[in-house]
Amino acid sequence: MKTAEIIYLGNLRTEATHIRSGESIITDAPVDNKGKGEAFSPTDLTATSLGTCMITTMGISAQNHEFPFEQSSAEVLKIMANDPRRIDAIEVDLYLQDLDYSDKQKTILEKAALTCPVARSLHPDLKQIVRFHWTKA
Repeated sequence: MKTAEIIYLGNLRTEATHIRSGESIITDAPVDNKGKGEAFSPTDLTATSLGTCMITTMGISAQNHEFPFEQSSAEVLKIMANDPRRIDAIEVDLYLQDLDYSDKQKTILEKAALTCPVARSLHPDLKQIVRFHWTKA
């Protein structure tokens, strides 16, 4: 089964539909590249995918090791470069609730984030800057 169907709506906008769920997202070209910037751009989605993949993989790892993982969030910053136009760096700040994790559990979670499938799929020239912010409940 295919993953998505993408329709060009005109004016540098697309609608992508996830085949299995039927959920849709809209993309726009960014303002600095002739677009309206009224929705995620394709490169925004790449950067966002890194953050969501990190949190998801951390959750899977916590489940596999049978310890809780709750109330976590991420902020993502995409930095573009020109000549050629591309993503130069993605900064991810992960805000993680420390549920009295041992050092080993924190290492398991951090390793899961840094080795998530999206992180491993991005070109090695793309800088991934990841900061872990542990806070007590």
